[in-house]
Amino acid sequence: MSIIGQEFNFSVQLNSQKAQSTDPKVFESLEIALKEFLNTQKWTNDEFEVEERIECNLILSIEEEISETSFRADLTIQATRPIFNSDEQTTLFTYVDKSVTFSYEAYQPLEFSENVFNSNLTSVLAFYAYVILGLDYDSFSLLGGEKHLQKAQDILNNIPPSAANAHKGWRSLDGNRNRYWIIESILSPRTRAWREAMYSFHRLALDVMADDIDKGRAVMSQALKQVEKASTSYPNAMIIQLFALAKGDQIVEIYKGGTRREQNDVIRIMSKIDAANASKYRKIKS
Repeated sequence: MSIIGQEFNFSVQLNSQKAQSTDPKVFESLEIALKEFLNTQKWTNDEFEVEERIECNLILSIEEEISETSFRADLTIQATRPIFNSDEQTTLFTYVDKSVTFSYEAYQPLEFSENVFNSNLTSVLAFYAYVILGLDYDSFSLLGGEKHLQKAQDILNNIPPSAANAHKGWRSLDGNRNRYWIIESILSPRTRAWREAMYSFHRLALDVMADDIDKGRAVMSQALKQVEKASTSYPNAMIIQLFALAKGDQIVEIYKGGTRREQNDVIRIMSKIDAANASKYRKIKS
């Protein structure tokens, strides 16, 4: 039976070890509320079978008790996508959003409206939900996630100035790695080649490797050249850095079985876009 909505299967973990004075029931309640919010919210009008839900993990680690009901936390979020005709998953998105500030009282429902700011916590969660939806849809059809990515952009644009001042991460001046730069770098015309490559990388490369690994790897090599093109057009684009974080280890394993030419090309490309981890890519030849 198909159901509308329920696009995600989020595993949620709340780490409150650093919280000493808050009633533990607050965090128990929050963990349940987070899971219900992410997994029962209607995020799209599309129909999802249970097995089609996007697998995600979220860890909210309380770092500081600002008051009895206000907190600062690190949010770790990861989303995966199945690889066709295999039991394996590929990481779509992984990121640690540091210093997320929010208020919450025990048994308080988490509410979200597309055009109304309710709270920083629900805006942050909804922002990442739409980013993940956009990346997932892009992986199945060329630029298929556009409307979801635009909704993530809308959430950012709808943050009131007072909230943006109080809660960091929504503005360009809050640093060079935050929510603003994630969606800006995804939707920038300068990274269009990267978005186009995400369809080839997943649907035309990974999804065919179970049947023809050499064909899939050849298509992936062309997709990585598109990623390099986007990186050249937009140096240090945050989403390309996150692509390397999500895919780097998998790329190494795939190209250990590649031709010498494929290996040389991929080592050069990945060492360029992920210079800090160049030594990892040299292991392709080991």
